[in-house]
Amino acid sequence: MRLGFSPVTAGVVDPREAVELAAALGLDLELSYDLQEMFPQLPGAREWRAMGEAAGVGFTVHLPFVDLNLASAVDAAWKTSLERMQRALEFGQALGARVGVLHTGQVPLRHPKLLEVAQARLQEALERLAAPPVPVAVENLALDQHDLLETPAELVRLVEDAGEGFGYTLDLPHAYVQGGEAQIRAYLEAMQASRAPLLHLHLHDNDGDRDAHLPVGAGSLPYARFREALAGFSGTAALEVTGGAAGVKASLRALRQTWDI
Repeated sequence: MRLGFSPVTAGVVDPREAVELAAALGLDLELSYDLQEMFPQLPGAREWRAMGEAAGVGFTVHLPFVDLNLASAVDAAWKTSLERMQRALEFGQALGARVGVLHTGQVPLRHPKLLEVAQARLQEALERLAAPPVPVAVENLALDQHDLLETPAELVRLVEDAGEGFGYTLDLPHAYVQGGEAQIRAYLEAMQASRAPLLHLHLHDNDGDRDAHLPVGAGSLPYARFREALAGFSGTAALEVTGGAAGVKASLRALRQTWDI
């Protein structure tokens, strides 16, 4: 497993500080494309890549989700979302990102007709993004009543239909909020049995009540119970933890104790 951390979630706002922290801990960085869009003064993809190469730090990229909905039934919003996603994948390619994490979208009303349209829109979006320049890892959500996909089976169906270049991000704490340890196992088993690969993990912690993004070990998620199930995982992972450099370091210590990484 190649482990990184999200400087956005950690609150490490200075790019050089983020690269230096990653290098000191032997980690990669998961960059937020939303932040790149919002703050054009940030380093561009090639500058990030050069800093990373100089420090021995690699990258993953969290594809945009702020004000973006690939399942939107509003044509103008859907087209804009697709264009932004395509630009984000180009950014990931220039960055040399190992994977791009994708959110599936939301539907504002769970009306049968609207759900049908939203599912068709999302499927069409992934068809338009076919053969992506960066492997796309679709993330499990189901934290909000508006999230379109609610079950492991729905996620697997979407990703398998999307074809080559698409796989999964398993966010263990998202599943933990949705349905506890049993729901983590349900997602993990569905992804491992799928034709599409499990590419990426998101690691943080909570007490099962909300998506708190605590440092690993600061909540009640039983990471040690998933050590065996993920022992053969050779993809990438990112710590999405709050608490600055201290939160990242505490999470790394906890994972080394429970997963021996």
